[in-house]
Amino acid sequence: MNTQALKQQFDRDGYLVLDNFFGEKLMDRLDGLIRKYYGDNPAFQHNDEFLSKSQTDVIPWFPQQQGVHDFDAIENHENLRALSDAILGDGWYRQYCMVMFSKQGSLGQAWHQDCPPDSRKRFNLNRLVYTSDINDEIGGQTVVVPGSQRMGLLPSGDPAGTFDEQVVLRPKKGTLLLLHGHTWHRVLPITGAFRFSTNYRAAPAGTPEDITDICVYRNMRYQFSTSSVIEERTVQEPALPQSR
Repeated sequence: MNTQALKQQFDRDGYLVLDNFFGEKLMDRLDGLIRKYYGDNPAFQHNDEFLSKSQTDVIPWFPQQQGVHDFDAIENHENLRALSDAILGDGWYRQYCMVMFSKQGSLGQAWHQDCPPDSRKRFNLNRLVYTSDINDEIGGQTVVVPGSQRMGLLPSGDPAGTFDEQVVLRPKKGTLLLLHGHTWHRVLPITGAFRFSTNYRAAPAGTPEDITDICVYRNMRYQFSTSSVIEERTVQEPALPQSR
């Protein structure tokens, strides 16, 4: 694995897709644990305002915090650690492991940045692991705008609109998707029974541990620690020419 070449690709695009990164046996074991935890009809945990404005229907689970150590195998994966070293540099640290589950009929996730792009040196790295296929039948495809981690703040506008440059990703079982926290991205609606992925978030040295507490959407900034909208974002209409 040429980690420097992969780092260059990540730095250019703001994301990196590596198929067959993890073995089938490990994926099957984690997949079974996730399905067992959520059962048939898990309940949403965010308030109605967040669900409505963010168009983000995700039910999180933090398995390592509950002592489910099977998920440690991903973080101990030699190639993942080497790739994380190359992208994040010396002194990077692990944040948390979070499974993100969406039910059939869920809107997925609206366009967002995981953290405000106030500093190019401070961001979170999403290390997303897929234990089963994401395809057009299931829905929940990940959509990204390549290079947008260098474009600054996500423009205000339609939370579920489209960008001309967007790319639709369909990760398969065993895929690793690395995604920069400043990259503009969303998840499409869920049409199958359910959709989930597992995010092993990490960050460069010097990045605050609460870097993902404030998320930027096209219509708001939302703070998870207080479960509140801290900024409404509206589209500014162009001024009409004055008659003379």
